[in-house]
Amino acid sequence: MNTLIDIQENEIFELSPELLNTLLKDHTLSTDTEQVNIFWATDNYADRGKGYQYGDQIKIEAITGANGNVIVPRAVKSREQQQQRSREMAEVFTPSWICNKQNNLVDNAWFGREGVFNTEVDNPDGSHSWIVNSEPVVFPDGKTWRDYVNENRLEITCGEAPYLVSRYDTVTGEPIPLERRIGLLDRKLRIVGENTETATDWLKAAQAAFMSTYGYEWQGDNLILAREALLYTFIDYFHVKFGKDPLLKSLKFIAEIISWNIWQMDGLKGVIPDSCIKLPKLKNEPPSLFSSEDLGVPEEPTLFDCPGCKNKDIHSHTGKYAIIKDWKEDKVLTFVSLIKRK
Repeated sequence: MNTLIDIQENEIFELSPELLNTLLKDHTLSTDTEQVNIFWATDNYADRGKGYQYGDQIKIEAITGANGNVIVPRAVKSREQQQQRSREMAEVFTPSWICNKQNNLVDNAWFGREGVFNTEVDNPDGSHSWIVNSEPVVFPDGKTWRDYVNENRLEITCGEAPYLVSRYDTVTGEPIPLERRIGLLDRKLRIVGENTETATDWLKAAQAAFMSTYGYEWQGDNLILAREALLYTFIDYFHVKFGKDPLLKSLKFIAEIISWNIWQMDGLKGVIPDSCIKLPKLKNEPPSLFSSEDLGVPEEPTLFDCPGCKNKDIHSHTGKYAIIKDWKEDKVLTFVSLIKRK
């Protein structure tokens, strides 16, 4: 498997077209008879023509073959592209040492102690790092390793998902060795490795770790990179544990989980980006003697803005509300259904 930070879609396609197709799927818009893919949701590729416009679905042929290098991580993009995306979409990626500090705060609260996975180092020269705690993780009274693996974790506006998996520093592009990774899912998979022996037990626990790890993102290219990073993280940990790559059927199942749990959404609205529409306005005035249609003039419908957009009410948008899967309950629900009404 490719160990570079820039995962190649051609490599995934050669392994299995079905696998790449799954990583492109948008479950919110797809139906039982038709798959709809996530869409670009950025103009960065528009100069490439048809198939690369803002609202176009990301098709396999657009990112494979001669187009296999179209999508690259932010660290590989030109400085100009990085600045453009920061201006237009407020895209600012977080260095791994900050992700580590914030993820440690989550674990400090869960374990009731500090330094479970690593100890942060703030150097006099202003640089930052961490020292890995290589001893097997000990769990507090009343909590087990399975509780940790099953704990729900979410990265909002996830970009390339540096808080979930840390195969590389998303700012510098520097690869991070597996034993030093600090993502929320990385930590779960470390726990899985420390507490399982057989491939069957490892796979079952790893699947549970993926099922309880979520993230959403606006821009389609970032979303693909995040999904790919999670898939390759699965491969990385399996390979280190068992000295070989997982079977294709295992990859396909993990890809299905990833396609549900890492999804495309406007985080402020809970809908597919730019899906809110204006609706016809009901007229309360009494009918006139002659309508415009009677006079031969087609009447333009009066429209009103999406009430959710107008009133900043996440529960009242006219857009397509993004769906996710609750794997424990085996049911599909809208993300906004998890947010309490005011």
